[in-house]
Amino acid sequence: MSADDLTPGPAAPRHAVVVGGGLAGITAALRLAESGLRVTLLEGRPRLGGLAFSFKRGDLTVDNGQHVYLRCCTAYRWFLDRVGGAHLAPLQDRLDVPVLDVAHPRGPRLGRLRRTALPVPLHLAASLATYPHLSLAERASVGRAALALKRLDPADPALDGIDFATWLTRQGQSRRAVEALWDLIGVATLNAVAPHASMGLAAMVFKTALLSDPSAADIGWAHVPLGDLHDARARAALDAAGVRTELRTKVSAVLPGGRGRWSVDVPGDRLEADTVVLAVPQREAHDLLPHGALDDPGRLLDIGTAPILNVHVLYDRTVLRRPFFAALGSPVQWVFDRTDASGYTDGQYLALSQSAAGDEIDEPVSVLRERYLPELERLLPAARGAKVRDFFVTRERTATFAPAPGVGRLRPGARTNAPGLHLAGAWTATGWPATMEGAVRSGFTAAGAALTALGRPHVHPLEEAA
Repeated sequence: MSADDLTPGPAAPRHAVVVGGGLAGITAALRLAESGLRVTLLEGRPRLGGLAFSFKRGDLTVDNGQHVYLRCCTAYRWFLDRVGGAHLAPLQDRLDVPVLDVAHPRGPRLGRLRRTALPVPLHLAASLATYPHLSLAERASVGRAALALKRLDPADPALDGIDFATWLTRQGQSRRAVEALWDLIGVATLNAVAPHASMGLAAMVFKTALLSDPSAADIGWAHVPLGDLHDARARAALDAAGVRTELRTKVSAVLPGGRGRWSVDVPGDRLEADTVVLAVPQREAHDLLPHGALDDPGRLLDIGTAPILNVHVLYDRTVLRRPFFAALGSPVQWVFDRTDASGYTDGQYLALSQSAAGDEIDEPVSVLRERYLPELERLLPAARGAKVRDFFVTRERTATFAPAPGVGRLRPGARTNAPGLHLAGAWTATGWPATMEGAVRSGFTAAGAALTALGRPHVHPLEEAA
């Protein structure tokens, strides 16, 4: 026997199992693999991407819903860069949102919310001063409320305990101001109207997007199907990082093992791991958590969910000459042109994103068709007389966690009481509402907590990019 035979070989790399292949799980898996861990990613669906995905409808490639992000979404922008897809989801040069009011007494009126290059808050002053959907007094009142908002700390627990509408009332905001500005933005970003939204989360959204940097609210969206980014390109990035990805693999149990290790049960197999990240919805996480992992696991069940309805209309001709717009005085909220991204070639494909859709989420397609086609004709004169080649809906009944007052105290951090077990997902304590940004940030946090527990040096990816 030689001396070499007695020399210990290199230690096997630590094994991490990530449960859930949405944006949070993909992010955590990439970060763990980049730090030298052997990583297995388990996803019960036949694809990655969580609730931001695409599917085929005949020759059409359909996104389940319209997902946008803002320039201030630095974590999601990291994700796009990491999977090589930033050029496929470009940002506006400058914030510019067309807002069409069809209920104006003088007939349909188009206004715009857009910024200049001036510093905050002057970057929106010109737009607000000429915004036709508010009176002069309402515009001045909105400006005063914005200044009051700028002084708030979104992390103040007292703000989480009240609703956004109560705060707006205290600031003298009229019902019209709430409808034409605050809810126009808030419903799309929070998935709740002001009376049902935590003031803490509302303050976070408006301060970060509109009052932090002139360019913070510039809007970006995928010009390709979401599946190209969140599934195909994400899978390629995971493969290149050495992550073993198992689809159609439902985890049935996560159990503590001996010597600080973990066992993860899947059909016909048991995986052993040094660390586990649960990146699944809160109710699924609750069912998988071992006893004692959280002081009060029942709080996860108290985090409600909120639906989003998406209406898809295929016309035989072009009826909209801009990429998107928002609507007032109509049940329609936001309308996006998805023609090129979907591969539709026989006219124009419009997608309507209807957030906080509790009253409509289970309506029959026939009822929704009778409601929304006439509304589109009111909003878009070119749609009058156009032939509708297809009309269908997609429903996400649990699209986001409900951002209700008090939700902040229910959202857990990444660390649990069980060493080596960590949580990720937009519903965890990211400080953000349920957005793609929040999901990616939670993946950063969970991976960082796992690496710290394993004694692995690491730098937060947004600090690396700084």
